[in-house]
Amino acid sequence: MIVVEKKESGLLGFIINKPLGYEISDVLPEIRMNFPLYNGGPVEQDNLFFIHNAGDLIPGSIRIDNKLFWGGEFEKVLVLVNDGVLGPNDIRFFLGYSGWSYEQLKREIVTNSWVVVENPFASKILSHQTEGLWKDQMIALGGKYVIWSNTPENPYHN
Repeated sequence: MIVVEKKESGLLGFIINKPLGYEISDVLPEIRMNFPLYNGGPVEQDNLFFIHNAGDLIPGSIRIDNKLFWGGEFEKVLVLVNDGVLGPNDIRFFLGYSGWSYEQLKREIVTNSWVVVENPFASKILSHQTEGLWKDQMIALGGKYVIWSNTPENPYHN
């Protein structure tokens, strides 16, 4: 999960390691390149969102981190993607997002529903392989988290 917006009303973020199994061109035929489409979260799954590292090229981008941005003018994104200026390591597309009120997220963190860590990949998060990401991070945390690294996404499949 990467948090992209913090407001008084709450936080908004995207699940970064859940590819949906189809390409962005499957839902937007005007995009002529193949980019994986990700499940950003359970809210507004009929809306498309994107994070990228091209804030200097996409007007209206919102800075998340030093070289990582959220949103911007989608018409410009279409041109940059179709012209090959932006590749899969530069932009990630999501259907839906994850959101919380501050109180809700605080409660979930207190009950250990979330483990909060700094982004170890910084702006290179877009080029990092998503397969095994969660497992690798649990192993890196060590201790009681190592056992989580072998837990299947759906425990009923165990």
